[in-house]
Amino acid sequence: MSFPPPSRRSAVAPFIAMDVLAEARALERQGRRIVHMELGEPGAPAPQAVRAAAERALREGAIGYAEALGRPELRRRIARHYADAYGAEVSPERVVVTTGSSGAFVLAFLAALDPGARVALTAPGYPAYANILAALGLEPAFIEIARETRFAPTAAALEAAHRQRRLQAVLLASPANPTGAMIESGELAKICAFCAEAGVVLVSDEIYHGLSYAQPCETALTHSREAIVVNSFSKYYAMTGWRLGWLVAPEGLVRPIERLQQSLAISAPTLAQIAALDAFEATAELEAVKAGYARSRALMLERLPQLGFDDFAPPDGAFYFYVDVSRFTADSAAFCRRMLEEAGVAATPGVDFDRARGGRAVRFSYAGPEAEIRLGLDRLANWLGKSGDAAL
Repeated sequence: MSFPPPSRRSAVAPFIAMDVLAEARALERQGRRIVHMELGEPGAPAPQAVRAAAERALREGAIGYAEALGRPELRRRIARHYADAYGAEVSPERVVVTTGSSGAFVLAFLAALDPGARVALTAPGYPAYANILAALGLEPAFIEIARETRFAPTAAALEAAHRQRRLQAVLLASPANPTGAMIESGELAKICAFCAEAGVVLVSDEIYHGLSYAQPCETALTHSREAIVVNSFSKYYAMTGWRLGWLVAPEGLVRPIERLQQSLAISAPTLAQIAALDAFEATAELEAVKAGYARSRALMLERLPQLGFDDFAPPDGAFYFYVDVSRFTADSAAFCRRMLEEAGVAATPGVDFDRARGGRAVRFSYAGPEAEIRLGLDRLANWLGKSGDAAL
C-alpha cells in the first residue's frame, strides 16, 4: 500500500526566493562564485553584544524552556522600545515573543480568524503571507498596487475591496517586501480608522522598521490599540538565524495566543531570547550596518537605470528594489535562471511576489555586503552588454 497523497493544505506555492538560493548553492558546490541578491539576508552578523551574551549563557549551562509568552525581561524591553522609538505606550502584558515573525503570523491568524476568513494582501507582496493563509484554511484577497502609488496601499483601495466582498482582516507591511514602499502617516491613520469602523482585523508587519532612508517608520500602534503588530529581530538587528520575533496583541487575544503557543512551540528559543536583550543596546553598531545599506541603495539608484532597469519606484525602506524588466522579458523566472547561470548573479523573479503580473518584474536585494552589491552590478553590466539586451 502506497502512502496517502499529501494534504490539500500542503499544496501551497513554493517560496521561489528559497528555490533560487538552493540553485545558487548548487552552483557554488560546483566551484562557481555566485553573488547573492536574492534574499533579505543581512550581510552583517548579529551585533557583538548579542553574540557575547549567547556565549555567556552557553557557558553558564542550562538553556531550558521559557514561558510561552516569552521571558518577562525581554517582553518588558520590547514594550519599552515602543516608548523609546515611537512614543507609543505598550504594556508588556500585550507582548508575545515568537519563533520569528513567521511564528507570529501563524499565532495571530489562528487566534484572530476562523477558517474561510478573507484577508486582504497587497500584490506584489511577501509570498509567505498567502502561503501561510492557504495552509491555515484562510482566503487571500489580493489588492493590486502599482508604481502610481509608489506601491503603497491606500484606505480607499481597501474600502473598495471590502464593499465588493467582505474582508475579515487586512495584512499590510511598511516598509514592504519586495518594494521597500512605506505607507505615509496620514494614509496609515486612514487605514487604521477604516479597519476599526468596519470591524476588520488589522495585522501590521513592521519587520523592516529601523531600515528607512528618508522618513522615520511609524507603528500602527500610534493610531490603533486594536492592531496586531508583528516585528522581528531578523532584519534591522541582523539575527535571521536566531528565529526570534514578537507580536503586540490586543488584550483580548493574549490568552488565546498563549494557549496556541503552548502547544505549537512551547516557547521561542530561550538562548535567542537571552541574547536579544542586548540587541536594543547595540544601536551604534546597527546604525553603521544601516549606513552600508544606504550606500548600496544609492549605488543601485545610480547603476540600475544605466543597465536598462529604469522602471521602479525608489524604495523608502527595507533593502530591495522591485524593478520592471519588461523591456527584456515577459518571463522573469526564465530571465533570473539565465542571470544566475550566465552572470552568476542570484535574484528573485517577480512571480514570487505577484502571481498575475510578476512575470515582468525582478526583485534585487541589497542586504549583502557593499562589495558584493557592486560586484553583482558589474556582472550584470557585463552580461547585458555581451548578450545584447539579454532578451528572451
